[in-house]
Formats: sequence, structure tokens, C-alpha cells
Amino acid sequence: MLEKPDRRRTMLGALTAVFMAATSIGALVAFDTRKAQTQPRALDVPYVPTPEHIVEAMLRLAKPGPDDFLVDLGCGDGRIPITAALKYGTRGFGVDLNPQRIKEARENATKAGVTGKVEFIEGDLFKTGFKKASVLTLYLLPQVNMRLRPAILEMKPGTRVVSHAFHMEDWEPDSKEQHDFRTIYHWVVPAKADGNWAGKLGDSKLELKVEQKFQVVTGTATIDGKHSPISNGKISGEEIAFDVLLPNGQTSPMTGRISHGSIEGKGWRVTTK
Repeated sequence: MLEKPDRRRTMLGALTAVFMAATSIGALVAFDTRKAQTQPRALDVPYVPTPEHIVEAMLRLAKPGPDDFLVDLGCGDGRIPITAALKYGTRGFGVDLNPQRIKEARENATKAGVTGKVEFIEGDLFKTGFKKASVLTLYLLPQVNMRLRPAILEMKPGTRVVSHAFHMEDWEPDSKEQHDFRTIYHWVVPAKADGNWAGKLGDSKLELKVEQKFQVVTGTATIDGKHSPISNGKISGEEIAFDVLLPNGQTSPMTGRISHGSIEGKGWRVTTK
């Protein structure tokens, strides 16, 4: 008479054990899934270290100094920020998605004795704020440069951008250097000048209609009602330079500084209309 209840209890115990085991497996699977979701995504750029002589050439073009702040996107082992700190006294940081590269960069900074000037961050360069940089260095890929380009163009005018090997399509560099088979591209972030401006050139009324494509400007200057095309127009940081045809028939170079809704040069000033 007692055999059946014992058998039922045995079966119930077995089912309970199976349920608990299944629950434990489910918890492990859920944990593993959560862990997988936090794994770093694939690298945007394979790691290829920049040769030291190219690092030196990049920094010569960028001309960093102790008052600059350098950001290296895709910093690898940290050689660019470390060299800038050692040779130019420049502060800054590097960011890389690969934790092994960040470990190497931090170790290299310690060996070089520049941990007080440079920092290395493991992270996604597309989610990293770099607007405070006055020097930006890159060794990425063309498609990555193009994804970054809108943010770069919103940086402070005058920021120097140097890229090893890869361009930015129709944003032509302000200068470039060839070192054997390697090219270094250098841009200076231009201020925004496109639009309509009005003011004075000496005692004359001056109006400017400026069309801007990156650092190149074209358009029309109107002096006392007489129209003249703007030629040889160029912006470097906040500095603008162009040629206009004066009412007396002479071509005159004009230079000025773009700042807070005005452009001002020697003997002339305009503000946005």
C-alpha cells in the first residue's frame, strides 16, 4: 500500500530536479546572450602601425605645440600622441576599439614618461567627442574618413587635420607630402563664410555674395554698385583672402578675418545681411 505514494514522490522529485536543471540552463543561456551583446563590434580599420618617419612627417605638417590638444582616432599603440608629447610638449589622447592596442599604448606612454600629457581610451571613434582638438590625426580608411568628415568640418576653424595615406574625396587638402609610396594629407578646418555680407571698403559701400566649397570661395563683390567677380578666394581657418576688381580698374587683393558674424580686414569690414 505504501509503494505507490513512494513512487509518486520519487517521480515528483525527478521532475523537480529536471525543472531546476532546465531553469539553470535557461539562466546560463540568458547570461551568455547578454554577454555576447556586450562584446565589441568588428574593428573599422585593421591595425597597421604608422612608420616612425611618417609620424614625424605628420607632426611637422600639423605643427603642434604645448598649447595644442591632439586627438588621434584609431591610435593603435599610441605612437603619434606619445611622439607629440615628447617632442612638442603637446597634450592629448588617443582612442581605439581594440583593448590590446590600448594596453600597449598605456604601457608605451609609461615607458616614455608622458602619462601626465597623454591618455588612451578604449572606445568607438564614431562615439568619441573630439571637438576640443586643435590637431586631429588619422590613419583610417577613405570610407571611415568620409563618415567622420561632417563632424570634422564642424570643428573649430583653424584645427589642423592630418591623415596618413587616405584623402577625403572632394575636400582637397591644403597641402600634401609624398614620402616614397606614402602620402600625407593636411587640411585646415575653414570658417564658414558663405552667404551675403554688407559693409564698407574705405568710404565705399561694399557688398559680398560669397559661395563656399570647403576652403575655396567664389562669388561677387559689389563696390558702390559696381559688380566684380571674386577670384583666387581661399579660407584657412578664420583667415580669408581673395582678389576683386576695384572701380578704378585695378585688381586688389583683400584679406580679412572671419569672426562672430563679421569679416574684417585692413580698411574694410562687412557683417552678415
